[in-house]
Amino acid sequence: MHTIVCVKQVPDPEIPPAKFKIDPEAKKVIPPPGVPPVISVYDERAVEAACRLKDKHKGKITVISMGTGKVSDVVRHALSMGADEGFVLEDEAFENLDSFGTAYVLGKAIQKIGGYDLVLCGRQAADWGAGQVGSILAEMLGIPVITLACGIEVVEKNIRVKRIVKDGYEVLEAPMPSVVTVSSEIGLPRLPAGMSLMLARKKQIPVWKAKDIGADLSELDRTKAHTEITGLSVPTRKTECEIVTGNTPNEAAVNLALKLSKLI
Repeated sequence: MHTIVCVKQVPDPEIPPAKFKIDPEAKKVIPPPGVPPVISVYDERAVEAACRLKDKHKGKITVISMGTGKVSDVVRHALSMGADEGFVLEDEAFENLDSFGTAYVLGKAIQKIGGYDLVLCGRQAADWGAGQVGSILAEMLGIPVITLACGIEVVEKNIRVKRIVKDGYEVLEAPMPSVVTVSSEIGLPRLPAGMSLMLARKKQIPVWKAKDIGADLSELDRTKAHTEITGLSVPTRKTECEIVTGNTPNEAAVNLALKLSKLI
């Protein structure tokens, strides 16, 4: 069984709020100095799901990630967890893409790798949280997709997925190959062993450019983007406190009820 996992590097969610900066004019997040990016929490769960399937059915796990700079560290993290090989997709044409552009690049890389039975993604990215890439990727590859997985099994030539819904879960099956997006309810990811970390650091991670995966640059034209960031700002927090009083406890309770009714 060959599983391909798509992972993304995101700003470390544990950074102090004071270090989080944005460029409102360029509509970009400014990476905090001295704080390396980390693997998106949902993508790490996807790697864990792939490792569990490999533990049970053997096979191979390939990890791909699109980004710049230290993105290879994210791939190495997945390798230390149990993935077998990884590829980095890095090109100026891949920068600042929307969900459709990202899915297009990942799809071309997956087609180049070929011979896969399952594609796993996180349910959404931990930074932007759009949750669109997995479904768009499946559409581009022409294969089924099941989202919000909290459990994955292989049943003969099908994939059986326990899927999170509002009031519980449902179980769906789809033929392989399929795309499955993994939710955090699948469980905590494994901690890599020391030897695995050392071997992952020594691993050579091939870097693919647009020409290497046969990407059509016209498909990555910013003017063809399906979404646009119209503004980016850091949320402001404001706390107000008002003491509601009355001549008696009953009167104070009535005054409080009146105040609360105006907020509804």
